[in-house]
Amino acid sequence: MDVDLRDLELLAATADAGSLTAAAERLFVSQPALSQRLTRLEDRLGMQLFDRQGRRLVPNAAGRRMLVAAHRILGELEAATRDLQEMRDGRERRVRFAAQCSTTFQWLPPVLRAFREREPGAEVRIEAVADDAPIPALLADLVDVALVTKPDVQMDRVELIPLFEDEMVAVVPAGHPWASRKHVTAADFTGVDLVLYDVYDQNRIPSFPLPLPPGARPARITTMPLVTDLVIEMAAGGQGIAVLPNWVAAPYVASHGLALVRIGARPLTRTWFCATRPGLRPPHVEAFVEELVARLGRPEAGLRAVTELLAGPPAA
Repeated sequence: MDVDLRDLELLAATADAGSLTAAAERLFVSQPALSQRLTRLEDRLGMQLFDRQGRRLVPNAAGRRMLVAAHRILGELEAATRDLQEMRDGRERRVRFAAQCSTTFQWLPPVLRAFREREPGAEVRIEAVADDAPIPALLADLVDVALVTKPDVQMDRVELIPLFEDEMVAVVPAGHPWASRKHVTAADFTGVDLVLYDVYDQNRIPSFPLPLPPGARPARITTMPLVTDLVIEMAAGGQGIAVLPNWVAAPYVASHGLALVRIGARPLTRTWFCATRPGLRPPHVEAFVEELVARLGRPEAGLRAVTELLAGPPAA
């Protein structure tokens, strides 16, 4: 397919302006030249991209699909150009941050406040990474700092600072038979329907181990997007047992009539790490890491103190 950058600019400008005349003014070209270029592009693609509605040109299905690509590519080029200008001018003072299982960020504002007091001219960007896998994004220089807990085959290629442990619990309605129990075992999960975040979808590549004790044999597993409210509503409505971190589920207990049940005689925990690329970190990145460790890395306080630190109002 022969589509170049000027074609994408043409698509974006025409869709935004609604006419070739207005788009031509934005792009500083003549209207006939722009019309001819659009005709040649549609000929190469073998499809029309716009429908005329009155005096306006409106993207049709094919045009809307091409616009998705145009906005993505033009936006990335604009961001890359801005980043290069900052690098050229010595003004690149940003921290690109990603967190696995980023369903809630109640803990982030204190980190940002302390960081901005130390580095008032620096910028923090919260990045979304593909497949909830920030380690490859770190190694590809797409993020600078990551909060991680899930294993990754490339973990030995990054620097890891242990921060805290959190406990995974079963989330059930208050009237559920498990609600009065001190803990449940792997055998209790036999034949049970589960509701989990879609990062645990076993059809994904790579797939992550289920947050269950060894030997657990659940029946149906329903996976949901990384939106805690959806998982909570399913569990509260009796559509399955959810397994969530204690600090994520705790704020919903009273409002949704839930009970949180320990999984196993000993807590089922996972360790969180601050991950960065190896080597010397820029001062502003180092400052962000130090504040993240200071706020979340509290091993002397134990799980209860970390839970209290992280607990807050439910995320939207």
